[in-house]
Amino acid sequence: MSLRQQQNRVSEFLEENDMQAPPEFRIMDFISEAGEIVKDAVKTAEYGGAREKLDVKEDEIGDVLFSILAVADSLDIDAEKAFERAMEKYERRIDEKGDAGSGSHS
Repeated sequence: MSLRQQQNRVSEFLEENDMQAPPEFRIMDFISEAGEIVKDAVKTAEYGGAREKLDVKEDEIGDVLFSILAVADSLDIDAEKAFERAMEKYERRIDEKGDAGSGSHS
Protein backbone atom coordinates (compact mmCIF):
# COMPACT_ATOMS: atom_id res chain seq x y z
CA MET A 1 0.00 0.00 0.00
CA SER A 2 1.43 3.39 -0.98
CA LEU A 3 1.97 6.21 1.47
CA ARG A 4 -0.84 8.13 -0.24
CA GLN A 5 -3.17 5.16 0.28
CA GLN A 6 -2.12 4.95 3.94
CA GLN A 7 -2.82 8.66 4.38
CA ASN A 8 -6.26 8.18 2.82
CA ARG A 9 -6.88 5.24 5.15
CA VAL A 10 -6.02 7.38 8.19
CA SER A 11 -8.22 10.21 6.90
CA GLU A 12 -11.19 7.89 6.38
CA PHE A 13 -10.68 6.31 9.81
CA LEU A 14 -10.64 9.70 11.51
CA GLU A 15 -13.76 10.81 9.65
CA GLU A 16 -15.67 7.55 10.24
CA ASN A 17 -14.90 7.71 13.96
CA ASP A 18 -15.60 11.44 14.33
CA MET A 19 -11.99 12.10 15.34
CA GLN A 20 -11.22 15.15 13.19
CA ALA A 21 -9.07 17.78 14.87
CA PRO A 22 -7.39 21.01 13.84
CA PRO A 23 -3.73 20.84 12.74
CA GLU A 24 -2.35 22.26 15.98
CA PHE A 25 -3.90 19.38 17.95
CA ARG A 26 -2.68 16.84 15.39
CA ILE A 27 0.85 18.26 15.78
CA MET A 28 0.65 18.01 19.57
CA ASP A 29 -0.52 14.40 19.24
CA PHE A 30 2.41 13.64 16.93
CA ILE A 31 4.88 15.10 19.43
CA SER A 32 3.27 13.09 22.22
CA GLU A 33 3.57 9.88 20.20
CA ALA A 34 7.21 10.65 19.30
CA GLY A 35 7.79 11.19 23.01
CA GLU A 36 6.65 7.64 23.66
CA ILE A 37 9.48 6.40 21.43
CA VAL A 38 11.94 8.58 23.34
CA LYS A 39 10.57 7.24 26.62
CA ASP A 40 11.06 3.63 25.46
CA ALA A 41 14.57 4.36 24.21
CA VAL A 42 15.69 6.19 27.33
CA LYS A 43 14.24 3.59 29.67
CA THR A 44 15.50 0.47 27.89
CA ALA A 45 18.94 1.87 27.04
CA GLU A 46 19.33 3.21 30.58
CA TYR A 47 19.90 6.78 29.43
CA GLY A 48 22.56 5.62 26.96
CA GLY A 49 24.47 3.51 29.46
CA ALA A 50 23.26 0.25 27.93
CA ARG A 51 22.78 1.03 24.25
CA GLU A 52 22.75 -2.67 23.38
CA LYS A 53 19.49 -3.00 25.35
CA LEU A 54 17.68 -0.36 23.29
CA ASP A 55 14.14 -1.53 22.63
CA VAL A 56 11.42 0.53 20.98
CA LYS A 57 8.01 -1.05 20.62
CA GLU A 58 6.73 -1.59 17.10
CA ASP A 59 3.30 -0.24 17.99
CA GLU A 60 4.87 3.04 19.10
CA ILE A 61 6.43 3.43 15.65
CA GLY A 62 3.00 2.70 14.20
CA ASP A 63 1.43 5.37 16.41
CA VAL A 64 3.96 7.93 15.16
CA LEU A 65 3.26 6.99 11.54
CA PHE A 66 -0.49 7.24 12.10
CA SER A 67 -0.17 10.60 13.81
CA ILE A 68 2.14 12.14 11.17
CA LEU A 69 -0.23 11.03 8.42
CA ALA A 70 -3.05 12.66 10.39
CA VAL A 71 -0.96 15.86 10.62
CA ALA A 72 -0.35 15.85 6.87
CA ASP A 73 -4.03 15.25 6.20
CA SER A 74 -5.11 18.06 8.52
CA LEU A 75 -2.76 20.43 6.66
CA ASP A 76 -3.84 19.20 3.20
CA ILE A 77 -0.28 18.02 2.51
CA ASP A 78 0.27 14.95 0.37
CA ALA A 79 2.56 12.90 2.62
CA GLU A 80 3.86 10.82 -0.28
CA LYS A 81 4.88 13.91 -2.23
CA ALA A 82 6.44 15.46 0.89
CA PHE A 83 8.42 12.28 1.48
CA GLU A 84 9.65 12.18 -2.12
CA ARG A 85 10.80 15.79 -1.87
CA ALA A 86 12.63 15.04 1.36
CA MET A 87 14.41 12.07 -0.21
CA GLU A 88 15.45 14.21 -3.17
CA LYS A 89 16.77 16.85 -0.79
CA TYR A 90 18.85 14.33 1.19
CA GLU A 91 20.19 12.73 -1.97
CA ARG A 92 21.16 16.14 -3.35
CA ARG A 93 22.97 17.04 -0.11
CA ILE A 94 24.96 13.80 -0.22
CA ASP A 95 25.85 14.42 -3.87
CA GLU A 96 26.88 18.02 -3.17
CA LYS A 97 28.71 17.70 0.16
CA GLY A 98 28.85 14.03 1.09
CA ASP A 99 26.52 14.50 4.07
CA ALA A 100 22.73 14.44 4.31
CA GLY A 101 22.68 16.90 7.22
CA SER A 102 21.36 20.43 6.83
CA GLY A 103 24.17 22.19 8.69
CA SER A 104 27.72 21.83 9.79
CA HIS A 105 28.57 19.25 12.42
CA SER A 106 31.12 20.01 15.12
